[in-house]
Formats: sequence, C-alpha cells, structure tokens
Amino acid sequence: MSMTRRGHALVRVALGALVLFAVLVALPAQAGGWVYGSYSNLWGTRGFQLWVPNGYQPSEALPLVVGLHGCLENPDQFAGLSRLNEKADAERFLVLYPNQSTVANPTQCWNFMLASNQERGLGEPSLIVGMVKWVQAHYAVDSRRVYVGGVSAGAVMTSILMACYSDVFTAGMVGAGAMYKAATTASGSAYAMAFGSIYSPDDRGDDAWACSGRSRRRVPVLVVHGTEDAVVNPINGEQTVRQFLQTNDDADDGVDNDSVSNAPARVWSATSPGGRSYTVREYVSGGALLVEHVVIDGMGHAWPGGDPAFPFADPAGPDGTALMWDFFQRQAR
Repeated sequence: MSMTRRGHALVRVALGALVLFAVLVALPAQAGGWVYGSYSNLWGTRGFQLWVPNGYQPSEALPLVVGLHGCLENPDQFAGLSRLNEKADAERFLVLYPNQSTVANPTQCWNFMLASNQERGLGEPSLIVGMVKWVQAHYAVDSRRVYVGGVSAGAVMTSILMACYSDVFTAGMVGAGAMYKAATTASGSAYAMAFGSIYSPDDRGDDAWACSGRSRRRVPVLVVHGTEDAVVNPINGEQTVRQFLQTNDDADDGVDNDSVSNAPARVWSATSPGGRSYTVREYVSGGALLVEHVVIDGMGHAWPGGDPAFPFADPAGPDGTALMWDFFQRQAR
C-alpha cells in the first residue's frame, strides 16, 4: 500500500526535525554554557565538563585552561569555588574540567602517588591530555596558550602534567600541592603531605625534565600556598619551586649548569582586600618569568579568594583565579 500524501509530509517534517536537531547538537555553544563528555583509552574512562565562554565563535582560537579539582570535589564544585567560569566569560577562554571517578578513587583524589600516573603516555595524565586533544579537535583552541592549574591533589597532578607534557601545556599553577614525584606510594604520599617529600627537589627537577622526552620545553609555573596549611605542609610549595627551577635550568640550554638562579629576581608583598598579607617571589631568567611563588600568611588548605559557598575556600585571601590568569597571560609559546 502506498503512503498517503499526508504521510509523506509528516515523514519529511520528522526527518527535517531530526537533521536540525543533529546540526544543533554538533555545533559548539555560542553562549556561555556547559558541554559534557567523557574520554577513554587503555587506562580507563573519565568524564569531563567543558565551559564554553560567552561569545565563543569557531573562527577565533581561544586559550584553554584545564582546571583540576581536589579531593572531595567535582568539576561543578571547583568551578564554583574558583569562579573560573566567570573569569573565562570576562577574559574569553575555554575551561576544561576533568572529573576523577569515584571508582578510581572513592574520595575523588587524583592518584598522583601511583607510578602508573607519573610517566608520559600512562594513566590518568594520559586521559587528561586525551581530553585536551578532544577539545582541540572540536573547538577553536590556540595551541600556544594551553594552561593547567589545580588545587590540592589536582595541583600535584598539575606538577605531573607540566613535567611529562611540557609540549602540551604552556604554563601551570600548583595551588596547595606538591612537586613532581613527591611520593611514589600511598604511604609516602601521607608522609610527604605531612612533612614534605623525602626526595631531592633538584633530582626530581631532572626527572621532570626527562619525562617529556624529545618534546620537552621550559615549564613556567605559579606556586601558591598558605602558611597555615595543615593538610599539605607548606614546605611542599618550597620544594615545588625548587623542583621547577631545576627543570627550567635543564630546559634553558639542555644542561644542568645553574644558569637559572635559585634566588628570586624580585620579591614584593601586598595585602588582599580581605586582610591577608602575602609575599610574591619572582624567578626570572633571560627576561622570562619562569617561576612565581605566592605565600599567603595565615591561609590554610584552601583556594584563596574562593567562594565561601563551597568547601576549601579562603575568602579573605587574594583572588587565586586572578593570580593564576595573570600569570598565564604572561606565558605563550
């Protein structure tokens, strides 16, 4: 039996609606909003959320910031805590939030202490880099300006990503975290968080330089830590600074020859609107800012200037998101 004329019309309308729906789904968001997805490789599957800023246009390549949450957090909470999406809308950049699985870690900590997550091409770092590649394939990203920053466990994962994928990430922020390979076991991690790593930051700096292989480049890093952090001993911030200074010493001319000084080129202090004093040490080589160390007096284990509606916020501190973006803006390939 042949289909009626009305039936043909209904089919055409339905097909047209399906085509329109498919096109709308495939198009990147034009206004600020979330895109949800997941990425899989041999090391597993992790979800992610991508914030596409207001006014995004596929014809304009934007910077990309990867935001790594800490333990007992998820992307929504870290985005709320840091107000990073608001910054992205104002300054025009994309934000990728990888999400740690509760299957991989019941407290949603990134497993930075496992050897399988401390080398290039392996484990959780490879999943995060895979997400970055996915975003670059689907959105207009300026590959000269891909950054990564995190808090706590996300900050330690940032150290790993900067060490092992210095060709992917232009600069990073380590907030209340630790250096590359600060620990290689769960028990060692507990010790490092409480007392500092037992490993030499200089040796770990050499290890970090080696991890990116032939693709390695210099690694500008911002380190932020509170003096009263009872979860991650502030000595970890000092070790992170020393480790990345050593990595950059190797990077500038391929030789460990103290060409990058361990003495800051500039030291200055300020007080946040909330009343917290802080000190900034800038380490410069060849006119380039390689490492910046921000020490915030009286702050505990927190994101400075964070939204108090979310855990791990220190509203009295300087705006950590502004500090991070200001540092990133000074770094490009």
